[in-house]
Amino acid sequence: MQTGKVKWFNNAKGFGFIVADENHTEDLFAHYSAIQVEGYKSLKAGQPVSFETTPGPKGTHAVNITPLPQAEA
Repeated sequence: MQTGKVKWFNNAKGFGFIVADENHTEDLFAHYSAIQVEGYKSLKAGQPVSFETTPGPKGTHAVNITPLPQAEA
């Protein structure tokens, strides 16, 4: 599993992008169906997540996306 942060996520359209903490040569496509939470599947910009990657038709996709607890500031 890799970790990263949500770059942006559009709830109305159900997708966005994640930037990996390591090897972030490209933004990773994130679809709401790949978010592993109960209920409403949404992400917020800057939110830490863990995920796996898979090749997609237009670039790398993040799958098995799991939100991580926010670090206390």
